[in-house]
Parts: sequence; C-alpha cells; structure tokens
Amino acid sequence: MTDDLICIGAIAGAFGVSGEVRLKSFCSEPTDIVAYGPLLSEDGSREYQVTLTRPVAGGLGARIKGVSTKDEADALRGVTLHVPRDRLPSLPDDEFYHADLIGLAAHDPGGELIGKVTAVYNHGAGDILEISTTRHKSALLLPFTTAIVPNVDLAAGRIIVDVPEDSE
Repeated sequence: MTDDLICIGAIAGAFGVSGEVRLKSFCSEPTDIVAYGPLLSEDGSREYQVTLTRPVAGGLGARIKGVSTKDEADALRGVTLHVPRDRLPSLPDDEFYHADLIGLAAHDPGGELIGKVTAVYNHGAGDILEISTTRHKSALLLPFTTAIVPNVDLAAGRIIVDVPEDSE
C-alpha cells in the first residue's frame, strides 16, 4: 500500500501549549491538505484527523484528533502525512507529483545516462531536482524548468536533462 501513498505534508512540531501543531502543507493550495480526508502515516498504519485552526509562521496551525497536550504535539514532530494517490486530483500533462519524479533515470539530450533523480526540493522559489551521478563529484541540483528538463516521460521512467555548462 505504501507505494500508492503520496506525501502531502508534515508536522513541524507543537504550536502553543494546548496540543496544537504547526503543519507544513506540500499542496499547491496549502489549506487543501485537509480536503483529502484522513491523512496517513508513511506506512499507512496510523490515521490522523486534522482540522486547520489558523495560518501561523512557517505553515498552518492545526489540531489533530486525540492530541491535547504540548508533549503529545511535540512527539509528532517530523511525521510526514500521506494520502492514497486516488484521492488526489489528476494533473495536467506538464505537472507532476514529486513522488513520480523520484527514481526516474536522467539522460542528457544525446541519450547518455547522467544519473537518477533522488529528491525534489522546493524552498519557495521553484522545484529543484537532485540527481545522483557518477559524472560529477557530488549530486547535481538543477532547477526543474523546461529549459533544463525539456522532457519528462513517466511511462518510460526517464527525463531529459540539459545540464548547464557551469554545472559540469
């Protein structure tokens, strides 16, 4: 079942002293995180019923059913929140869930294998792909733009990456 779960948020820790948590939403519209029904732990074994309370610095304030103290809220720090893929909307052809990009083979425009997508980051200025490679001393961190990644082929399990010369 865990292959079918998509991470849509995380608990950043307690907010206040009465069991409220700070929630980071990975949804394009942050408040949509509660629209997908009960949220699940990474392995799908635990269910979280979340109610949003207010916007807070760095995320959203939320209450989780059964959590009523600061200690209980702090114990959830770092928990990632998931939903089954079938609860999420289908995306246009030029948009992708991060989970679908991780693991794709990265090829240069000539077809030569560069490496593999190992992570996708977004710190507010757009998505960044981390590509593990044997060509470079360390992983490549590249913007996920059409100029750098002109082609994503989920069916073939690969992306085409036009690595800028200053990255090599």
